[in-house]
Amino acid sequence: MAKCKFTGKGPLSGNRVSHSHRKTKHWQQPNIQSKRIWDEEEGRWVRVRVSTSALRTISKKGLRAAAADAGIKL
Repeated sequence: MAKCKFTGKGPLSGNRVSHSHRKTKHWQQPNIQSKRIWDEEEGRWVRVRVSTSALRTISKKGLRAAAADAGIKL
């Protein structure tokens, strides 16, 4: 199961509804990417599985600040 480490986003379930109103199970997967992000404080690469919205937050705040907001210890 793909889940973002920073935001906690995971798959959502629902129904696809046809024209005749027949329902079939459907899963919507979050846009999870596996990325290497440079950690300035330790001077090393950190590999994380994050959503694209979390990548934007990391770009804006920095890795350590975004991890602290999410309650993650790096």
